[in-house]
Amino acid sequence: MVSGLPKNLVEKLANIPRKPGVYLYKDKKGEIIYVGKAKILRNRVRSYFQKGRTCDLKQNRLVSRIADLETIITDSEIEALILEANLIKEYKPRYNINLKDDKSFPYIRVTNEPFPRIFPTRKLVRDGSRYFGPYTDVYGMRELLKTIKRIFPVRSCNLNLTAESIEKKKFQVCLDYHIKRCHGPCEGLVSQKEYSDVINYVVSFIQGHTKRVEEDIKKQIKNLASSMCFEEAARLRDQLQSIEMFQQRQKIVDPSFSDRDFIANANADEDSCCVVFKIRDGKVIGRQHFYMSSVDEEGDESIVTAFIKQYYLRADYIPREVYIPVDLAEKETIEQWLSQKQNAAVKLIRPRRGEKAKLLKMSQKNAKLLLDELQLQKMNSEAYVSGAVKALQSDLGLENPPKHIEGFDISNIQGTNPVASMVFFKNGKPNKAGYRRFNIRSKSTPDDFAMMNEAVLRRYKRVIEEKKPLPDLILIDGGKGQLSAAMDALQKLHLDQQPIIALAKRLDEVFIPGHGEPQNIRRDSPGLRLLQRVRDESHRFAVTSHRKLRKKRTLKSVLETIPGVGKKRRDALLKKIGSIKKIKSASVEELAEGEGINKKLAKEIWRFFHPAGKL
Repeated sequence: MVSGLPKNLVEKLANIPRKPGVYLYKDKKGEIIYVGKAKILRNRVRSYFQKGRTCDLKQNRLVSRIADLETIITDSEIEALILEANLIKEYKPRYNINLKDDKSFPYIRVTNEPFPRIFPTRKLVRDGSRYFGPYTDVYGMRELLKTIKRIFPVRSCNLNLTAESIEKKKFQVCLDYHIKRCHGPCEGLVSQKEYSDVINYVVSFIQGHTKRVEEDIKKQIKNLASSMCFEEAARLRDQLQSIEMFQQRQKIVDPSFSDRDFIANANADEDSCCVVFKIRDGKVIGRQHFYMSSVDEEGDESIVTAFIKQYYLRADYIPREVYIPVDLAEKETIEQWLSQKQNAAVKLIRPRRGEKAKLLKMSQKNAKLLLDELQLQKMNSEAYVSGAVKALQSDLGLENPPKHIEGFDISNIQGTNPVASMVFFKNGKPNKAGYRRFNIRSKSTPDDFAMMNEAVLRRYKRVIEEKKPLPDLILIDGGKGQLSAAMDALQKLHLDQQPIIALAKRLDEVFIPGHGEPQNIRRDSPGLRLLQRVRDESHRFAVTSHRKLRKKRTLKSVLETIPGVGKKRRDALLKKIGSIKKIKSASVEELAEGEGINKKLAKEIWRFFHPAGKL
C-alpha cells in the first residue's frame, strides 16, 4: 500500500470483504467524489492504493483526494451495477462520468388516473404515472403530442374524473367531444376499459410501435363491421388512415421491421456527446442526444459504458438489440441487467460492416456535429476554459487558467532583416487579430537575446500605455538565455509577477523563472501540446514576416542599382507607380511622372527592365 494514508482508511482497506458490491470514495469534507462497482470489492478497491501502480492523471488526482471510503455489499454484480448507476445519478460525483440531462429536458407523462391525461412535463411525480423520455428534441416531442391529439380521442381537460363525480354529473362535455377529439368520459359516455385501450394505443405509439397499433385497429374495424356497427368502424378507419399518413413521413431503414437502438459518441477535451438513434418497427422514430461531464482522459469504452448504465436506468423501453461503437469489458453484465429489466433477451452488438455499420457511422457523425455546436457555444462564453488550458494550468501550477497566451519568436539570417513575432492564443485557439510583428531596431548583428528583450519591452510598454490587459502567460521560444532576456524587459516595466516561461525546441523542455533546471511536462499532456502549438505558430509567423521583409527590401534595393536612382528617386517611383511589378510594366512617360525623374532617366530605368526591348 502507498504510504501516508489516513489511519481510518488503512483500517477499512484491511477489512474490505471479497464480495460483489459498490464502493464510494469521499474527500476530507465527507463529500462523495467517486462511485464504482466491483465483482470482488477487496481486489478492486485495494488496487487503487498499490505501490507502483500505473494510473492516468485523472486517477492520480482522485487517489490524492480520497480521505475515506464506504462499501455496500450486494448479492450479485448485476445488483452492484444497478446500485452504482443509481448512486451516480443521485450524487453526481466529481470523478465519475455523468449524464447532464437531469432537469434540462421534458418527459411525456401518462397520469395514474381512472381516465389518464397525457401532457409534457419537466417534473417527475412518483405517483404511479408513466413517463416517456427525456426528449432532447423539444420540438419533436411537441409534434408527437399534436399527432397523438389529432389521432386518438384522449381528454385534454384537468377535471378530477372519478366514478362518483361522473355519476353525480358534475361535469359536462366540452368542444373536444363535439369535434370528435374526446369520447366524453366526464359524462360517462365511454367506459374506463374502452378509454384504457385508447391509452394503451397511445403508449405503443409513443414507443414507436405503430405497426402493433395498426394491426389491433384493423381487427377492431373487422369485428365492428361484422356486428353492423358501421359508424364506429368508420371512426376507427379514419384513425387508421391518420396513423398510416404519420408512418409515411418516417424513414424505413430496416426491412425486417425490428426494434433497435444505435448508440454513438464523440469526444473533445472534457466534453462528450452521446447520441441514441431509435429504430422501431424498422423506422427511425427519433434521435436523442446527451452531453457527458467529467470525461477528460477517459476513453470511448468508459464513456459508452457509463452512458448505457445511466441512460437505460430510466429508459421506458429497451429494444432487444443495442448497437455500440466499441467493445465493452462489462458487456455480459450489462446484457444480463438489461435483459432482466426488459424481461427479454437484450444483446449489445458492435457492427463491423454492412447496413448496421453505416447506420452507426451516421449516428457518430450526428454526435460529432452536436458536440461541435456545444463547443462553439462554450467558446463564445467568457466563462469557458478549454481542457488543454486547464491541463496547462495544472502542469505549470498557475494561479489562473492561461486563457490568454502570447508567444514570441525571433527570425533573422545572420542578423539581417531581424523580425520578432508575437502570436495570440485565446482559450487554446489562435486569434490572428491579436498577432503583432516587430521590426528590430536595436540590433543588426546576430543577438537573439537582445532582440527578444527589445520585442518584449516594446510590446508590454505599449500594453501598459494603452491600459490593455496583460496576458495570463507569456511563452518565449528558446531556452534560459531567451527567458532571461525577456524577464529583464519585464523587470524594467515593473512586471516582475507576470507569468512567463520558455519552451526549448530540442527536447520540448520548459524553463520557468527561479528554476535552474528545465521542467519536464508529461509528453501526452494536452498542456504541453498547447505550448507546442503556440511555439510552432510564433515560429511560423516570425519566418513568414522575415521573408516578406527581406523580399521587400531586396526589391527596393534593385532600383538603387540603376545609375542615377538613389533612395529619394526610388521612394518617389514606388510612391507614384506602386510596386516593382508595376514599375517593370510602366511606359517611359509613366516613369517620367515620378518626382525627380526626367525623360532621360526614365529611359534608363525602362532599358534596365527591358534589356532586349526597343523604345
